[in-house]
Amino acid sequence: MYRANEISGRRPNVQSHVCSHSRCSLLQFLAMVIAWAFFTATGLLAQQAKPSEYQVKAAYLYNFGRFVKWPAGAAAGKGDSFPVCVLGRDPFGPILDATLAGEALEGKPVVIRRIARPQDAADCRILFVSSTEENRLKEILAAIDQAGVLTVSDIPGFSRRGGMIQFVVEGDRIRFEINLASTESARLVLSSELLKVAAAVRRNARAGD
Repeated sequence: MYRANEISGRRPNVQSHVCSHSRCSLLQFLAMVIAWAFFTATGLLAQQAKPSEYQVKAAYLYNFGRFVKWPAGAAAGKGDSFPVCVLGRDPFGPILDATLAGEALEGKPVVIRRIARPQDAADCRILFVSSTEENRLKEILAAIDQAGVLTVSDIPGFSRRGGMIQFVVEGDRIRFEINLASTESARLVLSSELLKVAAAVRRNARAGD
């Protein structure tokens, strides 16, 4: 069983995920993650009482989209959908599709794409880099350096090596680190609420391999 960061003892309201970007508070963000992961878990696996690691991570991916502002030029070039992509071997399976089914971000329907080449990531808004791609991480980040793509991964050292958001496990909690220098270089603006709940915020440029 995995949890996100600490929240109040109240049972989260699954309807809280519809709150607007400007009105969502720190605790609402955390409640959204728990609610999404929990209700996805009960829908997919009735016998599973608590969300799995990747159910929580899938919920985080959705909510990252609510707390990041993309540059206007990048947004205009992404078409009529909001692509969330997985590069490399997909660790989510059907969980990601189920979590994001029927949802919208920035007024556009969310679509899930599995891609094999970093060059295909330029049209993505959020890119999850699978651990299978660790050996070519430098190449991947270089390929999308100015594409305005939010990069997320659970590869160890991802944020230190120039990735934007890295999932980390602390006990039974899923948390995340942020490389603020990388997001600013890509002209992405992260909400202060997102920075508040991060386990760590790196302000240095990428260290490379």
